[in-house]
Amino acid sequence: MSLISFENVTLGYEGKPVIEGLDFFVNKGDYLCVLGQNGSGKSTMMKALLGFISPMSGKIVKNIRQNAIGYLPQQQPSQADFPAGVREVVLSGCQGKHRFSPFYTKEDRALADKNMELMNISHLAECSFKELSGGQKQRALLARALCAAEDLILLDEPAAGLDPKVTDELYDLVNWLNREQGMTVIMISHDLNRSMQDATHILHLGHTVLYFGTRALYDREQVLQKEREQSAKWK
Repeated sequence: MSLISFENVTLGYEGKPVIEGLDFFVNKGDYLCVLGQNGSGKSTMMKALLGFISPMSGKIVKNIRQNAIGYLPQQQPSQADFPAGVREVVLSGCQGKHRFSPFYTKEDRALADKNMELMNISHLAECSFKELSGGQKQRALLARALCAAEDLILLDEPAAGLDPKVTDELYDLVNWLNREQGMTVIMISHDLNRSMQDATHILHLGHTVLYFGTRALYDREQVLQKEREQSAKWK
């Protein structure tokens, strides 16, 4: 049984479609890399996964609780000066598990400590988040996402703005989480070369599904030609 499946889904805003004919599925343990140009529908698809928007048509089936999905959004300028300590930021990933209580449990704190250790930032627990480097911030936010995640983590351009060395470290971490920890991964990326190395499956969007399948069968040049043709239709 798939964790997530999109069945002929159309998504858009105020009655105007952004992406049509979304048909794909994600099984437990998959690592799906989502590719496509700006405006191709990647972020809209992510919003639907997160439950922020509903399909205009078609059906999204989730065999996972919404509050059991971890999410690492794109870096925003406001994150740089987030006025909190690292442990507090990581702990905040547990909030979705306690709809009726504002307090963290002993289990929450143990989970936060575990995920900081996994991300190799335990020594930064008492530091101010805004004083961290870009790579350290992404590790802290990934630990935060893991506090929410049970089987699935969503990442939206996680390496944007990071230098090449830190980018490689981040991708290696995500790959380790998938291969060694059994975490299902859905990641949006513009980085065709590096992001595809570890993925098991590719979803290439261009206002529709241009390719969905295994990484091994992905023909980059053929799909990019389809992307150019589809872009011309939507102009």
